[in-house]
Amino acid sequence: MPINEPKPTAAPSADLEIKDARIIFEPIWDDLELQYGRQNLRFPKEIILLGGAPGSGKGTNTAFISKARGLTSAPLVMSSLLDSPEMQAVKDAGGMIGDREVLSALLRELLMPEHRDGVVLDGFPRTKVQVECLKMLYEKMSWLWREHFGTPLATHFRQPVVQIIVLFVDEKESVARQLKRGRETKAHNEEVRRSRHGDLWEKRATDFDERLASRRYRVFKEQTWDALLSLKDVFHYHLINARGPISEVEHNILRELEYQSSLELDPLTFDRLRTLPVASEIIIHARQELVKRLDGYALTTPDLFQRVVSFIEMTMMPVIKLHAISGHSHINSEALLLKEPAALAMLIDVFSERGYHAVVDLHRIEVPEQVDLATGIIKCRIKKVYHITVRFKGSEIRRG
Repeated sequence: MPINEPKPTAAPSADLEIKDARIIFEPIWDDLELQYGRQNLRFPKEIILLGGAPGSGKGTNTAFISKARGLTSAPLVMSSLLDSPEMQAVKDAGGMIGDREVLSALLRELLMPEHRDGVVLDGFPRTKVQVECLKMLYEKMSWLWREHFGTPLATHFRQPVVQIIVLFVDEKESVARQLKRGRETKAHNEEVRRSRHGDLWEKRATDFDERLASRRYRVFKEQTWDALLSLKDVFHYHLINARGPISEVEHNILRELEYQSSLELDPLTFDRLRTLPVASEIIIHARQELVKRLDGYALTTPDLFQRVVSFIEMTMMPVIKLHAISGHSHINSEALLLKEPAALAMLIDVFSERGYHAVVDLHRIEVPEQVDLATGIIKCRIKKVYHITVRFKGSEIRRG
């Protein structure tokens, strides 16, 4: 007579999970205040939410994104965080990792000191509830920043920045990359088993079945994509074309993450700096302005301009040519011509037009001329010596 095995307990239905984000978020936040103290709720200055279709290169580009933003902490991958012993115990008991558990684990991890300056977060948010909880977290972080503004703890509660980066490839490219990864995994694991050397790579069923790979892509579009897209008008959103080679994708990432101080600095700090032009503003028309100045020299002060050009040609170029290999020369001069401010400006502009980088530094040297024997006072004259440094791209030819 067959033994009647007990029926496994069904995992809690997703329909039974609490869908009110505030009911989930507020108790977790209250627990954090109670456990750590409000003055110790120090979250990252910058949180970069990284999303992407399967095969879009998240694993490949995560380290590059961290480097581009100057972040030193390891990227935070939610799937790894949810593999903790506590989370595994829930799954082993037949339970589901719900939004409450995900949020609680995430917030506690974000409080770790190594994430203080910023962190890349992969795999959050993935549901509508998590999206709303993220908004509440940002509100709390902003509230802590305002509360501690101007206090001794202000440096620990800086203006928060949340950025969203989505690496995008279409379904055809995603499926092709997943299947390619499957072929590479199979070949690698066969070699490991043959040679008995190395570690086996994880096998994903979706990497070996085109139908499953397509389904995985559609799940991403229906869940994660929609969740991140809903935050487009709330946080700084970057959609990165990830179809090309790695170098091209990295270029796209850098272009999107170009530093914008108005987004990152405290408003008071930014207000004090805003009168100073950023480099990108002054270089936009730099070449046109240089041409205007040189033409102006030739038209309005032709004699002085010619003297400057002759000085460069006759006095400086012979020395510069001697340093053609290194691309770096220093010239000292006491020429009376250089005492004229307009001449120095012309000299720098001429070198710039010719592809050099010139810097002029004036040194004043006291030279003894007369000694008063009665008082011992030494009378000196001031000798002006102009130190001119000229840099340019040197020769790449070297002795073998």
